[in-house]
Amino acid sequence: MNEPRPQDEIPSGRVNFMLTTQKENAHTLPEVYICADIFHHAQYLVMDIPIELVAFDMAGTTVQDHHEVESCFREAAQITGLHMTEDEIRSVQGWSKRFVFETFWERQIGQRDAVRAENVDHGFRVFCDILETHYLTHPVEPTVGALETFAFLKEQGIKIALTTGFYRKVADIILDKLGWLNGLDDRYVGSDHSLIQFSVSSDQVAHGRPHPDMIFKAMDVLGVKEASKVIAVGDTPSDIQAGQAAGCAFSVALANGTHAPEALSPFKPDALLPSLRELAPFLQEIAFLPKK
Repeated sequence: MNEPRPQDEIPSGRVNFMLTTQKENAHTLPEVYICADIFHHAQYLVMDIPIELVAFDMAGTTVQDHHEVESCFREAAQITGLHMTEDEIRSVQGWSKRFVFETFWERQIGQRDAVRAENVDHGFRVFCDILETHYLTHPVEPTVGALETFAFLKEQGIKIALTTGFYRKVADIILDKLGWLNGLDDRYVGSDHSLIQFSVSSDQVAHGRPHPDMIFKAMDVLGVKEASKVIAVGDTPSDIQAGQAAGCAFSVALANGTHAPEALSPFKPDALLPSLRELAPFLQEIAFLPKK
């Protein structure tokens, strides 16, 4: 089993990231990983991008995750007899947690029937007990650069939404420990004064990732009419896919979460950043936001 990647570890393979505009200008952003053709966004680079919302994943993106969720899945699978490899457990990070059990029990049994439904219910209950116990009894910390990034976006008047593959109860445990529930109402909607402006979990929409439902929900609640004014940020393939499916201006991946750069680049994120510390400089380049 691989050892957990430290949240502040910067992977090797650093290169300069070049954004070329139609005016034949060039902006060089250091310490960003090229993993996709960004030039199809060139039309955005010759004008101000009116970014109104950044939709962040939670575990591994804004909340430190040293593979705890994978460990909880592994333990629940072993207890309930569900067969999942290490690679499969890692590959479904970011999915709705119940959907993971539905998908892999259907594969194991071969059909959708009462036995599958019973196994799904039991497996998910066991997983929930393990996951909730973990987060209730262990410290929860923001990732490197998360709070600074939130402060930067707040200065620019850009709304912040948190999306998660967790179900609501676990999301609440994590957000409460961080103090990020402060200022949110009973619909999980905040204000210009709260740290975040909206929180949505996978069990509050019809479909979790890689579907774009949580991003669309955040847009609807926060009054953002066009996905071209939204940037999605996450650390898993399903985060990238959700941003792409939503039609976001950019779907940005982070390399210091649960997946290594080589596991993310095949999904063609618009940018692959070492950590959230690099998001503000990236936005300053592609959206011409003010620099400090």
